[in-house]
Amino acid sequence: MATALVTGSSRGIGRAIAQTLARRGDRVAVHCSADLAAAEETLSSLAGTGHTLVVGDLSGPAAAEQIVDSAVSTLGSIDILVNNAAIAPSSANAHRIDTTTYAHWQESWSRMVSVNLIGTSNLTMLVAQQMIAQGTGGAIVNIGSRGAFRGEAEHPAYAATKAGLQALGQSLALALAPHGIAVTSVAPGMIATERQAEKLAGAQGESIRGQSPFGRVGTACEVADAVAYLTSPGAVWASGTVLDLNGASYFR
Repeated sequence: MATALVTGSSRGIGRAIAQTLARRGDRVAVHCSADLAAAEETLSSLAGTGHTLVVGDLSGPAAAEQIVDSAVSTLGSIDILVNNAAIAPSSANAHRIDTTTYAHWQESWSRMVSVNLIGTSNLTMLVAQQMIAQGTGGAIVNIGSRGAFRGEAEHPAYAATKAGLQALGQSLALALAPHGIAVTSVAPGMIATERQAEKLAGAQGESIRGQSPFGRVGTACEVADAVAYLTSPGAVWASGTVLDLNGASYFR
């Protein structure tokens, strides 16, 4: 039985990952920054026992310490870290360079970098050192994005932070391998979550589904299944990889 911290697991992809890991017998720390009610729903949906809930906004460095300390105090260890928490693209934070204001550009970049890249790197550093101290190896998986490779015209900061996160994962794969810690990333395309429901049901839906020759978008469970493999003992040789999970909608 392993222990896992899944950031941003109050709903969507993070919830599916927490549920999948719990079903295979892992004890899971569910994390949220603000939506406590949704996180409690995730917690109550997990199979098995011994799970916990941790709260903290990754945009502040002190919160990363609090999250890790809280998870370790309840679980006793962290064998698996899944970096899923992020400021995601939305119509409200769109910042296309040829239409946005300078003030909104600054705000969008500052918020996304502080959470998606710096906050995640702070948390990862703390968990990696915890894993090293435990001396039993471990697995770290970053949830990146197809947008890191193909670009995001409406949300360049999001694409840049996801590219940075995936590059960070490869650097850490080199540094942490001597400690038996594997580091990988998953780069999903469009995933059908609550956050994307309105877009997929609207005028853009058919075009978005048509990006894949399968004629659909991915599911949160498909991302979770990929994470389950990458955090299994048999996947250690995949360390350093960035797994494209986009239904053949983009090649690199």
